[in-house]
Amino acid sequence: MRKLALNDEILLNIEKPARYIGGEVNSVMKAKEEVDIRFAMCFPDVYEIGMSHLGIQILYDMFNRREDVWCERVYSPWLDLDKIMREEEIPLFALESQDPIKDFDFLGITIQYEMCYTNILQVLDLSQIPLKASERTEEHPIVIGGGPCTYNPEPLAEFFDLFYIGEGETVYDQLLDAYKENKKNGGSRQDYLEKAAQIEGIYVPSFYEASYHEDGTLASFHPVKECAPKKIKKQMVLDVTDTCYPEAPVVPFIKVTQDRCVLEIMRGCIRGCRFCQAGMLYRPTRERDVERLKYYAYQMLKNTGHEEISLSSLSSSDYTQLKELVLFLIEEFQGKGINISLPSLRIDAFSLDVMEKVQDIRKSSLTFAPEAGSQRMRNVINKGLTEEDILSGAGQAFEGGWNKVKLYFMLGLPTETEEDMRAIPELADKVARRYYEIPKDQRNGKCQITTSTSFFIPKPFTPFQWAKMYTNEEYIARAATVKHAFNDQLNRKSLRYNWHDAEVTVLEGVFARGDRKVGKAIEKAYSMGCIYDAWSENFSYETWLKAFEETGLDIAFYNERERGQEELFPWDFIDIGVTKVFLRREWDRAMKAEVTPNCRQKCSGCGVGVFGGGVCIEGKN
Repeated sequence: MRKLALNDEILLNIEKPARYIGGEVNSVMKAKEEVDIRFAMCFPDVYEIGMSHLGIQILYDMFNRREDVWCERVYSPWLDLDKIMREEEIPLFALESQDPIKDFDFLGITIQYEMCYTNILQVLDLSQIPLKASERTEEHPIVIGGGPCTYNPEPLAEFFDLFYIGEGETVYDQLLDAYKENKKNGGSRQDYLEKAAQIEGIYVPSFYEASYHEDGTLASFHPVKECAPKKIKKQMVLDVTDTCYPEAPVVPFIKVTQDRCVLEIMRGCIRGCRFCQAGMLYRPTRERDVERLKYYAYQMLKNTGHEEISLSSLSSSDYTQLKELVLFLIEEFQGKGINISLPSLRIDAFSLDVMEKVQDIRKSSLTFAPEAGSQRMRNVINKGLTEEDILSGAGQAFEGGWNKVKLYFMLGLPTETEEDMRAIPELADKVARRYYEIPKDQRNGKCQITTSTSFFIPKPFTPFQWAKMYTNEEYIARAATVKHAFNDQLNRKSLRYNWHDAEVTVLEGVFARGDRKVGKAIEKAYSMGCIYDAWSENFSYETWLKAFEETGLDIAFYNERERGQEELFPWDFIDIGVTKVFLRREWDRAMKAEVTPNCRQKCSGCGVGVFGGGVCIEGKN
């Protein structure tokens, strides 16, 4: 019987002790003396968030299929336990074995969101692992970073031994086999890092050096060891149907954010929205076979007892076998008390027909993401959506019985004018007006149009990676312009408006495009108490500003200037397949508000087809 790392007294005095005790249905137990490698897989946020992440479930399943590896899970302790662990000097532990993370061979951390960066330091600190890779010894685990934020790993470079760039199903076996071989031969930590650097997709930050111009921009970035390549090539699964997928995912004891089975139906997106990093990173589109998905649906529901199944992708409407899959799920499972969730759908006649069958329309609201209020602005961002598309979709929904709509927009996009800002409430009003055009006896009470705006953040490997951002005060002023314009609308009583936190946006912008120097500010902020920055009740903008000031870093340098065409970016050493030439061409087209057709309409020559060995199914670039 396992001995818990926390005693009864501690468990009784913390919130939700089930976050820490492990033993959930489908969690994997092995005899540690019978494995060669122990791998701790970490999501640097609270259990309820981390347990909802599909990527970790996939890797957890894949690693544990190997007899020589035991993969366990670890999450950030919440503030109450964090305090106790520091006071009692209790090392952070894995859920399955309850053993200290510091005793493992690897600590793998998925980095999904910039505002979790201080939580990464929390995990290392509580694990009693030195924060900086340069200070670790043979006794410490190899610390690996993966996930979307690693496409600019530089702000975190000093804290990680290596980064895995790309999709995890490709070269992890090589990485683990190299570790076993190195261990067998008595090799050192440094020996292993040199071997790892020669595996495609692996980036070892300590093997690279950055130099800077007098103005602070990057002058050069190059390897200082022969074993390290000049370019790190993104790892990509070409056949997603036959890759590993968990048929029996771990079932949490407590309610988590995504408390359901998840079917990943495809990877990639054909749309080419110029602000969207995921749409560029995960090209080309790769679909899972519908028959395999039907099988997974059966297996996961049987093995978990979940009462909901959700389809996952960047744009589910673009999955070519969507109709067959959805009709199958409705026919097979809805009569058995299973709810079907269909996010990422464009609102068209088929989608509405399906949603009417799978949702209680009295309780649900439909979501549209026009992203911009004016047609000019939607052309700038290459949204591929007209006002008629939006109003037509809303009209069909209203006629089908819905009366609640959520609209999502961005403020602070490149070339945005006051007219573009005011177009947001005007479009929301037109949607409401479309509802009230329906005869009164056919309406479902009053309509409610909830509009939300986030502030645009330029991300690496997008056409907008050259764009400038604004100050906290300027963002708030833009939100105020929109709010005042809402008060001028005819149907204002049916309209609601809220906006994202501008202070968080400013920091996200720095971390998204920052260089290696930004790590100093992250470490300083952590030492000053910053943790769980993604949680508004814990976020302290003033502390972060002080951290930047004390480390001599200027937020304005990272955010408030438009990058030059020839500027070397901190992430330019990574090859994602989409070329910088293509991204710049898209930036130039954005400045002229020119629309680029989606990949199925016309190949735009982004480079992915060549990168993937001609496997881009949408075009022949």
